[in-house]
Amino acid sequence: MTQNKKTFYITTPIYYPSGKLTIGNSYTTIAADTLARYKRNEGYDVFFLTGTDEHGLKIEQKAEEKHMQPQEYVDMMAKGIKELWKKLDISNDKFIRTTDEYHVKAVQRIIERLIKQGDIYLGEYSGWYSVDDEEYFTESQLAEVFHDDNGKVIGGKAPSGHEVQLVKEPCYFFKMSKYADRLLQYYKDNPTFIEPEIRKNEMINNFIKPGLEDLAISRTSFNWGVKIPSNPEHVVYVWVDALLNYITALGYESDDDSLFKKYWPANVQFVGKEIVRFHTIYWPIILMALGIDLPKQVFGHGWLLMKDGKMSKSKGNVVYPEMLVSRYGLDSLRYYLMRAMPFGNDGVFTPEDYIDKINYDLANDLGNLLNRTVSMINKYDDGKIVSIETVTDLDKNLEQAYSDTLADYRTHMDKFEFPEALASVWSFIGRANKYIDETQPWVLAKDDAKKAELQAVLGHLAESLRLIALLISPVMTQAPVKMFSQLGLDYDNDKSLDFGDTVVGKTVTAKPEPIFPRLDAKEEIDYIKGKMAEEQAKHGAGKLSKSAQAKAKAQADNDDDFPKEIEFDDFAKVKMVVTEILDVKPVENSNKLLQFKLDDGSGVDRQILSGMHKFYPNYKELIGKKVLAVVNLKPRRMVGEWSNGMLLSTEKGDEVKLAIVDDSHKNGAILG
Repeated sequence: MTQNKKTFYITTPIYYPSGKLTIGNSYTTIAADTLARYKRNEGYDVFFLTGTDEHGLKIEQKAEEKHMQPQEYVDMMAKGIKELWKKLDISNDKFIRTTDEYHVKAVQRIIERLIKQGDIYLGEYSGWYSVDDEEYFTESQLAEVFHDDNGKVIGGKAPSGHEVQLVKEPCYFFKMSKYADRLLQYYKDNPTFIEPEIRKNEMINNFIKPGLEDLAISRTSFNWGVKIPSNPEHVVYVWVDALLNYITALGYESDDDSLFKKYWPANVQFVGKEIVRFHTIYWPIILMALGIDLPKQVFGHGWLLMKDGKMSKSKGNVVYPEMLVSRYGLDSLRYYLMRAMPFGNDGVFTPEDYIDKINYDLANDLGNLLNRTVSMINKYDDGKIVSIETVTDLDKNLEQAYSDTLADYRTHMDKFEFPEALASVWSFIGRANKYIDETQPWVLAKDDAKKAELQAVLGHLAESLRLIALLISPVMTQAPVKMFSQLGLDYDNDKSLDFGDTVVGKTVTAKPEPIFPRLDAKEEIDYIKGKMAEEQAKHGAGKLSKSAQAKAKAQADNDDDFPKEIEFDDFAKVKMVVTEILDVKPVENSNKLLQFKLDDGSGVDRQILSGMHKFYPNYKELIGKKVLAVVNLKPRRMVGEWSNGMLLSTEKGDEVKLAIVDDSHKNGAILG
């Protein structure tokens, strides 16, 4: 059966191991992994390639700085990148290194073949070269040009900001100009070859229309690279060497090219927008010269920016994935990158947004839905999922909402619109939470005649959670397994995407635990900012003078005394509901705290501790009263007991009173 599956070949750029990878590099790889996992779920035979680009002058210099041989240096760096991808749960089928012997030999065969057929010729290069970018530039392409007193050009800066140096040496050139018209025609005949559309326009207007120059493809001033066998003083330009990995990894120009025959051409190649030129001009021309089909699509995604611009080690404004995974778990990072970043455009990382996504999307929306459902199944049906019969219109509406969600989700995933796909799933999560409020299982449980209706509601919720887990599984690799476990399901086998009776007969866990505990926002935002500040300090960035520090402290002190106005959106994040006091008693080992047992309308009793003992010495009189409570605060432990929220009160002088409302307000009614 496997051989009849549709194939899908996806690649990331191979990463240059001149330094530690950031969440910007992780972004591309997690996006590719998300797509690979989705396509596997859809029944495709997927081949997913990533790796490292290990040649070039910059690598040679980095190794020298560390008193290492280049091979020793890249071995160390490649090992670290492989470990990172393992930590990020990247499901690549192969990891290629351009120092792999099979790749080197294939590149040599390809170059010699192109020399023989006249597409590569020997000449002399004179121009500007950026070591950091491993890229050649004409004078007109430089972002800044330096002149001496006589007006002679003596240097400049590449568009990246790195300085260039003048290079004069014998060099092999690739006849790019020969293929310019053919490439333009290919763009015209294949309008989705370059996505987003803006990237194609940049390539045509900035590089092809002004006149495509022949590309210098060898160097003689250093040794660390693939040598041209017929002229071993020359090493192949690192970019040509790197681009060829996409076919050499499949066995092209080897004794076994079965993978190449099976998977090529690539369905999509994900790259950052800064290297689109290499992948949509040089790469397709090389393939044309070799007589090989071009990739079906090259997708140039935007950058993951910080507030002060592109993430840069020299600025010190970098965030490393290991720190976020260690502190907050893998799924929160994978979810954030795929939900918060518009894949075709630039996105901005902020600590505030990162923590908000965890607290509101993961803990409140998804985590709360799972916890409420499992708790109610335990409370009302002894942990057994009994039925998923469609009893009411509300049940039918929920099933239709899922059907619409699945169609919308697939449409977006197929277009690599990961944020929109996840937004569709989260809309369904919201619908399921609303379904609980509409069906009110805690009311149904009081009427024996409504038993079948109650069991159908609980079954619909369990089945919805199973399907949600499957839809998010390409992005989040750990939470779906935990969700299945709490629902008593087999993650390896219960994977139908149809709304059915999969969950019926299963037994949920007796002790549900939050899969995404709420975080103390201020504490965690400060933690991330502190880690970023450490990186800035390493690079001499972000340091304040004593006077500036004093000014900043004074401002902070002033802010504490006089709180700033808040935006409506900040207020809207606070969820306040009507609750009924079911019981109240003093907390052991405390002369201030009372322990309140509350009905908040969810069907699961809520416990809140409040320092009201002093103000309500006859606290039993409060039983039956309805009070307002904040219910989306992070749970905290006080004198050995958990408090899940905060009771609202008023204060004037020495008088403190709970915010009590009359009985006409229903339990769970939201204050807004």
